Amino acid sequence: MKIANWADADPKVLSRIRGVCLDIDETLSTRGKLTAEAYGALWRLKDAGLRVVPITGRPAGWCDLIARFWPVDAVVGENGAFSFFMHEGRRMRIQTPGAAEDPRPGLSRLAARVKERFPEASWASDQPYREYDLAVDFCEDVAAWPRSRVDELVELCQAEGAHAKVSSIHVNSWFGDYDKYSGFAHLLAHFPGSALPPADRWLFIGDSPNDEPLFARFPVSVGVANLKAFTDRLKHPPAYLTRAESGAGFVEMADRVIEAVSGVT
Repeated sequence: MKIANWADADPKVLSRIRGVCLDIDETLSTRGKLTAEAYGALWRLKDAGLRVVPITGRPAGWCDLIARFWPVDAVVGENGAFSFFMHEGRRMRIQTPGAAEDPRPGLSRLAARVKERFPEASWASDQPYREYDLAVDFCEDVAAWPRSRVDELVELCQAEGAHAKVSSIHVNSWFGDYDKYSGFAHLLAHFPGSALPPADRWLFIGDSPNDEPLFARFPVSVGVANLKAFTDRLKHPPAYLTRAESGAGFVEMADRVIEAVSGVT
């Protein structure tokens, strides 16, 4: 399937958008850093009246901070396991159906199998702050693994009955019937006062194969340019690609959306 250039997206279609969902690592961030321009684009989206919801593989500990301190309406964490948001001054949680009640025994068994097959494997540095998944670092704080080795790890996790998704930095594995999109859909259905726009008025922007459930379901889906490295892995690529990579691509997306919705009520 051919992916169109973001610059060619129809302004009339973009003018209907009322919310922006985004991946974080190498979509909002750039080589592990959150630039002033990308963070400023979050604020500009909010100032334009748009709802903003990160949907990330990052852990509960990070999501607590994001919900409290970033200009966002909610955050969906650990590949869809839960959502955090602020309501009347308190940090609230919505649990996604399908997440295991106690994932620890399954994750412990999976970790043992991973170490047995891949003795060089290191857990992600944020693993202590996770509740529902096991994250193996393949390039964030370790020397980059060859792609074939990453694929072998995914196959092992799936053979053990886990979901396994490749992000730009980790292989995330979990037990349960949920993904990034089902976590977002559950948030929409249970957010207080039904205050979020309906699903057909949102855009999603991401950068890696674990974003595929979102590329497949959002009416307007965008990949930042660095997604090109993974497009051969995708059965459901995004509709558009930005010209720029990572955070600069996120800013490119935000500029066009803000322009399209400006003056539209």
